[in-house]
Amino acid sequence: MNKIKIPQYVLFGLNSLKKNGFKGFLVGGCVRDYMLNKEPKDWDITTNAKPDEIKEVFKKEHLKTLYENDFGTVSVFIEDNVLEITTYRVEGSYINRRHPDKVKWTEKIEDDLKRRDFTINAMALDVLNGTNLIDLFHGEKDLKARVIRTVSDPDKRFNEDALRMIRAIRFACVLDFTISKETYESIKKNKELIKEISNERIRDEFVKIIMSNHAKQGILLLKETGLLKYIIPELELGYSCAQNKHHIYDVFTHNLESLAYAVKRNFNLHVRLSALLHDVGKPITKRGEGDHATFYNHELVGANMTLKILKRLKFAKKDIDKVVNLVKYHLFYYNVDEVTESSVRRLVKNVGLENMNDLLELRMCDRIGSGCPKAEPYKLRHLRYLIEKVSKDPISVKMLKVDGKDIMENLEMKPSKKVGQILDILLAKVLEDPKRNEAEYLMKEVKELGKLEDSQIEEKAKKAKTEIKTIILKKDKMTKEKYWLT
Repeated sequence: MNKIKIPQYVLFGLNSLKKNGFKGFLVGGCVRDYMLNKEPKDWDITTNAKPDEIKEVFKKEHLKTLYENDFGTVSVFIEDNVLEITTYRVEGSYINRRHPDKVKWTEKIEDDLKRRDFTINAMALDVLNGTNLIDLFHGEKDLKARVIRTVSDPDKRFNEDALRMIRAIRFACVLDFTISKETYESIKKNKELIKEISNERIRDEFVKIIMSNHAKQGILLLKETGLLKYIIPELELGYSCAQNKHHIYDVFTHNLESLAYAVKRNFNLHVRLSALLHDVGKPITKRGEGDHATFYNHELVGANMTLKILKRLKFAKKDIDKVVNLVKYHLFYYNVDEVTESSVRRLVKNVGLENMNDLLELRMCDRIGSGCPKAEPYKLRHLRYLIEKVSKDPISVKMLKVDGKDIMENLEMKPSKKVGQILDILLAKVLEDPKRNEAEYLMKEVKELGKLEDSQIEEKAKKAKTEIKTIILKKDKMTKEKYWLT
């Protein structure tokens, strides 16, 4: 029994078409996901109603509609939802491996399904009449066999829209399916057609591969089919490029294993991209062979290559900046007994505090990709501790909402050690209860302290300093415990 419930707004759309004498089917990816017991991201309807007729149907329901394109799709706004309803269509010849030169409406759902890319996306479901499935190309069988197969001749499908070759790999990664032999061989045969596809469209599919649970397998499929050399040829330079004694894999495999760990830990897109590209500069900078081969400045060369790769794929500037920065600094040096707090501050300044967690996650990916058994050893945890420590405002009287000038004006006194003593007393009170750090409260305390003898203030200040030191040590201990350092 299917656990996925069809939303009410979708059923409303289907019923509205039906009561006006039109047919309506769920179609495409939502049917595929529904049959896999996965919640569809989008619910799409196909119908024999023409676009103007669709708009008229929902005008009667007092709903806003938008006819968006030349392919018969009408968007219907139902409360907070957008339902896309498309007229059955057949397509003419494709131009630029992307768009059909003409589109004609048809009365047959069967004609509409014939034009679709893969069998698992070419099924239609009539949920108003006993959930009848229209499956001309054995999509249900391929779903059960977990196979990606084109509708009819794969050469024809890929010549219509060459992006379908990458989409086949993307679906294989996202669904954990295999690609049928005929479809796979056709991708290898037609791989050069991908050159005619815009980099924006390639990027979108590539990101979906990278963000899938089987990203490593996706990159391998791109390489094995020959598509990778048209997308990121720089990655292929690492294939069979042996490393030194610190690595057990060649550069290409190391990058893939690093990506695999990023996926395993569900790291974000920036970390996944930088894990895949962090050593892309190694083949160019390699000097020597065997255990003592060197790759001096590969992180700088790699950062520049990454910049060109991501620009070529039309990534957003903010994404490019983050990934390039991670690649550039991924080789940061850190040993507990050798690196000072000031050097950690410099690293944080260069990378950006907001990017430090991504950088440490990249280092974890790099370690696992190198064959290290532990992703986050003691020294990386210690670095996390130091980053947090140097990034916090230091505990000092500068934290207070009043300063020495306020005290001198209120007590009508000149600069003296007594001013500093009063500030220490106030700081101890604020550390005990941060809510006390208000100018009104603190000035009341200043007035009370002003009534005391100098010796009494000195004694209170000594006690306050001891309390402040204890609080600093306690906070530091808590931070260390957070990173398992005690």
